[in-house]
Amino acid sequence: MASKRSIRRKKLTRYKDSLKFGFYCITHPIDGFWDLTHEKRGTMAAANTILFATVFMRIISLKYTSFIFNDINWEEVNILLYVATIIFPLALWVVGNWALTTLSDGKGRLNQVYMATCYGMLPYPIVQLFLMLFSNVVTVDEAGFYTTVGTITLVYCAILIVCAMGQIHEYRAGKNIMFTIFSLFAILVEIFILLLFFSMISQGVAYIVSLVKEMLFRI
Repeated sequence: MASKRSIRRKKLTRYKDSLKFGFYCITHPIDGFWDLTHEKRGTMAAANTILFATVFMRIISLKYTSFIFNDINWEEVNILLYVATIIFPLALWVVGNWALTTLSDGKGRLNQVYMATCYGMLPYPIVQLFLMLFSNVVTVDEAGFYTTVGTITLVYCAILIVCAMGQIHEYRAGKNIMFTIFSLFAILVEIFILLLFFSMISQGVAYIVSLVKEMLFRI
């Protein structure tokens, strides 16, 4: 019993340390993202927590951001759609980047690409919380600050993710940027394939339904 409690305590301590390490990654991206995977300073649990915090802040900000900056009708909001705007691009990015880099001596595994990407998104929920609170105490004249900080945050997250990919795949800057661009094109290819797949599925289902109807009609 004591040993189980000790193991549980060690896992919790490692989880807390790996979550705290995310703040080191966003302030020291080169060293941080190298240690994240090569020194095993990161964990999937912490990555999932950051992703959950990102999705959570995305939804909460819709509700509590001032109407000056977020003029939407909460009752008409499709929460699943807003969740998908984060989860779906993330999944396409992770699969696309991993698939391409695997073909070009990339050292990062699929779970490492996912983990590093999630760690790179850490500034978003932090800043979004600040902006949500800030939006309720400012006027329209100060909207420029809100928009600027939000844009800078997204750009910084993108830079962190690019740095993360370079470190886990052990690519030089030029090669890393090239494969980042290729990964974005890979996302477009993935979307095209998915659309084609679902189109074929829908046509197949429609054909089967029409065939069954024809058979029932003849019977």
